[in-house]
Amino acid sequence: MSDPDTNALAPRSTERQTSAGLPATTEAIFDCWNKTGVEGDGTCSELQEYVHCRNCPVYSNAGLQFLNRALPPGYRQEWTEYLAEKKKPEAGSRISVVIFRLGSEWLALPTHALQEVTEQRPIHSIPHRRRGVVLGLVNVRGELLVCVSLARLLGLDHGASPEELRSYYGRLLILMWDGARLAFPADEVHGIHRLHPEDATHPPMMTAQAALTFTRGVFSCQQKMVGLLDPEPLFSILNRSLA
Repeated sequence: MSDPDTNALAPRSTERQTSAGLPATTEAIFDCWNKTGVEGDGTCSELQEYVHCRNCPVYSNAGLQFLNRALPPGYRQEWTEYLAEKKKPEAGSRISVVIFRLGSEWLALPTHALQEVTEQRPIHSIPHRRRGVVLGLVNVRGELLVCVSLARLLGLDHGASPEELRSYYGRLLILMWDGARLAFPADEVHGIHRLHPEDATHPPMMTAQAALTFTRGVFSCQQKMVGLLDPEPLFSILNRSLA
């Protein structure tokens, strides 16, 4: 490794492939660190002063030239088109779901349909809405949200009264779909689980036949059979229940 002025960078150019498979032209650099430096035979006299090639100005100047090189023709356009392409999910990619329990049934919803899980809050009844899936209103950090009974919609309440449904559950889950926010209580929240879509098999005959309408499939998690709910028809029915 000698004086920077004597280590002229070669004027020739080489073509390489980027990680995206796009060509990028760079000036070939005299990589003395790979020949006489620490990655080579170690005969460079400058090593006595700099100890390691990374401390040498020749190495630093080569890095600066590499980073400041001019873009080759069409390079910016190629990368723009590549990054603008709509990415297709890889086959067999995993999905993330939140698992919770309603009564004796374990169910799951995709995490993108759930905003948060919080502790149970007082549910205030709405006049003339004592029947159906609407339980009332719940205050979540100053925002009043409609609280619904997912258990009743799926036929898992087993005839519980509205008062029992308001007081029995231990967790409150906040749903978010198409800009609408709803809350529903659950007995227990198991947590987040990732699975391949093909792991969810066709749902068998469940305890509540109403649940079959909203169930994509069933998968196993820690010796529990979990029904994977489809949020789109679920929210469609819930929104109609609010009318």
